[in-house]
Amino acid sequence: MVRKNWTCVLFDLDGTLADSAPGIVATLRLMFRELGIAVPRSDDLLRYVGPPILDAFQDFAGMDEEKAKRALEIYRRYYLENGTKGVKTYPGIPSLLKALSESRIGVALATSKPEKPARALLDSHDLTKYFDVIAGASADEKRSAKADVVAEALYRLSRAGIDISSAVMVGDRDFDIEGAAENDVPTIFVEWGYGAPLEAKKAIASVENATQLRKLLLP
Repeated sequence: MVRKNWTCVLFDLDGTLADSAPGIVATLRLMFRELGIAVPRSDDLLRYVGPPILDAFQDFAGMDEEKAKRALEIYRRYYLENGTKGVKTYPGIPSLLKALSESRIGVALATSKPEKPARALLDSHDLTKYFDVIAGASADEKRSAKADVVAEALYRLSRAGIDISSAVMVGDRDFDIEGAAENDVPTIFVEWGYGAPLEAKKAIASVENATQLRKLLLP
């Protein structure tokens, strides 16, 4: 049985709260074109959704560090213009966040996306008000690994006077689970995101919809 006496909940963003792939894929296409690189197929572009983007440029596009940083500059410029277009929250997520914010449970965002675009995406769906803390990658990408973002979210929650003794992560990828585990935080895996079923292997639970998730988060 998954316990329900959580003191705070940390949420991933892409693939967990929102289907942000349309904005990310559109931005990537514009970026590759400006760089003069053949645009990958749509299926290949979806691999960029979720992981730290600077790492993804090196791992998936084979860019060296210098070219990846140039790609990041272009990507960020286009993302601020296109990143929220076509993005939708998953069914039941807004009402779940509202219920959590009305409880005594702390709520944080812990995303590998930089905080400015992450906040813009939440703002576009009127979700920012439900979060006590919004933690993401730093502008210089030095804080982009999920473990570091989770650590930052926990630190900010604690500074805000929120009990972090019984924290839980909610995410859709194995690196959400692994990053949270490095901070001794268990993860509930959501099946509607971008991860494959096998990625849920080390999660404490796996849920098919927001109704199931709500039952695990709220007493």
